Amino acid sequence: MSFDLAARLAARRADNLYRHRPLLDSPQGPQVVVDGQPLLAFCNNDYLGLANHPQVIEAWRAGASRWGVGGGASHLVIGHSTPHHELEEALADLTGRPRALLFTTGYMANLGAVTALVGQGDTVLEDRLNHASLLDAGLLSGARFNRYLHNDATSLARRLEKATGNTLVVTDGVFSMDGDIADLPALVRETKARGAWLMVDDAHGFGPLGATGAGIVEHFGLSQDDVPVLVGTLGKAFGTAGAFVAGSDELIESLIQFARPYIYTTSQPPALACATLKSLQLLRSEHWRREHLQTLIRQFRRGAEQIGLQLMDSFTPIQPIMVGDAGRAVRLSQMLRERGLMVTAIRQPTVPAGSARLRVTLTAAHSEAQVQLLLEGLADCFQQLSPEPNHA
Repeated sequence: MSFDLAARLAARRADNLYRHRPLLDSPQGPQVVVDGQPLLAFCNNDYLGLANHPQVIEAWRAGASRWGVGGGASHLVIGHSTPHHELEEALADLTGRPRALLFTTGYMANLGAVTALVGQGDTVLEDRLNHASLLDAGLLSGARFNRYLHNDATSLARRLEKATGNTLVVTDGVFSMDGDIADLPALVRETKARGAWLMVDDAHGFGPLGATGAGIVEHFGLSQDDVPVLVGTLGKAFGTAGAFVAGSDELIESLIQFARPYIYTTSQPPALACATLKSLQLLRSEHWRREHLQTLIRQFRRGAEQIGLQLMDSFTPIQPIMVGDAGRAVRLSQMLRERGLMVTAIRQPTVPAGSARLRVTLTAAHSEAQVQLLLEGLADCFQQLSPEPNHA
């Protein structure tokens, strides 16, 4: 019998890899209701605490009253409204680039950018730990596709020597499962030396990183010449939904003409663009959010190290705790939930086999007292699961 889906699902359950959708019955925030249970959540990417901000909600309401609730058509037909255009201009200003282009999702932004820029006869080189959307984009582009060792400029240089045609080097800015950041200065040096272009997906960097929240490029003081293609998503620190690509006028015009996920998709609701304009304003003006977030990150890392948890090299809001075994990671997540704490267990294929982890994410909406509750819960659960907690 073909399509034996039941066997595939059974195998996934047996390997402790089966996934479930938690049912959220509250707005996003530190305190949520999931599957009917009140929980203190440490698993969303609302890094600056804007997803349920009253001013952002009011901007959405006002936008819906003025512009309606649907985009109506693709941007190239009749779906490109004034709020979309104003948001693109504001995102261009945030990134210090001539133009930006809105996409409906981050996955589509990455697919659109890569497949519009390279094709048969060209080369795409990607970090081994890139997000799935970047890896899929490289595979679908038709270009020669290869991956270099994680955050290893020497490994990239060896692959650049064999590259043919137009060569696009692609990396995450902040790696979503490890929380570490790309060594952009080294990647810039190698790509520029060989006439390649560098594309950075900074989905998790916008908001937490940079003096004004403009992400990893601002963090390193780099320019458009260093990073010609810059991608960001709006569903994380911006607290809304969608994505954008920022760059030169020629880049944006090329995407408008050749990026199929842009051309053939209905635009996002104009009211959503109105809400994002407000969240962008808050991101740029309320610097205390980034400062408070950094305080929480330092508190968590200090406390986790004191109780012997194995952390990864991250100063971002993504703070993974290495566990190793998938079944153990799932059990720890369940034990935490029994204590009213929601922390997601991450397993293969999202991360390599044997590197299962608890992925803690911190936001500016959390308090120091809530982080302390998390640390106490982690200490208790690790101690109960095994005589010797996971040591660094």
